[in-house]
Amino acid sequence: MDLVSHRRRLVSLAHPVYFELLAGVAAGVIDMVWVARLGGDPVAAVAVATNVENLLLGLILMAGTGTTVLVARARGADDPGGIRAAVRGGWALWALITPVVAVGGYLGREPLARLVLGGADGSVLALASGYFAIALPGTAVFFATNVVDGILKGAGDTRTPMRLAFLANGLILGLDPLLILGCGLGVRGAALATVLGRSAALVCGLVALRRNAVLRAARHAVRPTGLGAELRRTAGTGLPMSADFVVRMAGSLALVAIVARIGVGEVAAYGIATKAMYAATMAFYAVRQAASIHTAHLLGGGRDERVAVGRQAALVSGALGLTAALLLLVAAPWIMAAFGATGQVAAAGTLYLRCLGPYLVLLSVCIALGGVFEGSGGSPALAGITACGVALQLPLALGLSGLGLPGICLAMALSMGLQCAAVARMHRRLRTAGQRTRTENTLVRTC
Repeated sequence: MDLVSHRRRLVSLAHPVYFELLAGVAAGVIDMVWVARLGGDPVAAVAVATNVENLLLGLILMAGTGTTVLVARARGADDPGGIRAAVRGGWALWALITPVVAVGGYLGREPLARLVLGGADGSVLALASGYFAIALPGTAVFFATNVVDGILKGAGDTRTPMRLAFLANGLILGLDPLLILGCGLGVRGAALATVLGRSAALVCGLVALRRNAVLRAARHAVRPTGLGAELRRTAGTGLPMSADFVVRMAGSLALVAIVARIGVGEVAAYGIATKAMYAATMAFYAVRQAASIHTAHLLGGGRDERVAVGRQAALVSGALGLTAALLLLVAAPWIMAAFGATGQVAAAGTLYLRCLGPYLVLLSVCIALGGVFEGSGGSPALAGITACGVALQLPLALGLSGLGLPGICLAMALSMGLQCAAVARMHRRLRTAGQRTRTENTLVRTC
């Protein structure tokens, strides 16, 4: 394939993924908009609680991304047995992870709330614990939906997950005012609306799996390995990307505790601004997923075009990052106002959004290039780079917190600059390895 074909394929796969991911972010945004009517403490509680959900998403990404890569690779190799094995491996991993998170999270909801709030007590702690009491058991539905999405994407269908996300959000949009305000459940109503909306989408997703032609053809194929081997292969494929995401989200949560040292108003501003920023970062992750699916499918068919895919992914995502930075610079006050923020919270959030530009551009390239390694079956080095970046980011943020939220932005940009340089170096090594392989093949043909 030429470069233009790669770019078109990436865009074709990425844009439904983006709207799906954006719909997932919108679920939290919808909650925040309605909860904002209850005051600053409920906003801070829901903002922190939904950030924890993003961290937990990283755990099930081990099953979701691992299944996507393995199904796409088996599809590229025209291997129905491999597709069936990948699907079973994804569900087996879901069954292993979900009880630990759902039950353990519910039992430890109050210590967890205190941890992510930086030791805060009082009404914010009670509200966050109440949200967790419903949301953490609801991760069983959230995780299952992620596996369904991963299977469909590996089969080449990125549109159905988008439609399922829209369905869930439409239900959340209708249930939020009813449960939060009408029934007087407050933040618990926000959590319940989210779980109910996702449950309906999950039922429809399971129906879509049965109707998918690729999956239906593989349903009775002979599996090359047993269930244990399928589970281990899915976990091994998805673990590096899961670790990368978990570390990145853990760093974001740790930043909440540092921001809390600045002030409660800054915590609320950070929570709102982070939700707004997700509208941009989800675009980067959409390109990443597209690059992963495309790379895995090509490798399954015996074509190693990772260098070309990586270049086009970085180009598309970098353009999106620059566009997002400019939009946030101009529209920051209106974004904060749309969330109902006023006074100190609005001013702090506006300043934070306007300082995010360099970080977003660097993040866009780093995230997109990671998709090539994800589609290759994962890269432990990528998770290591992220871990080192977060380890650097936190002390930098602590040291620069005296500058307020702009200091937090500066720490994020410095850390991401080093991560981006390291990932770009990994990508250059792919080009060197590819050139070496072509040279060796030429020599063999000559001899």
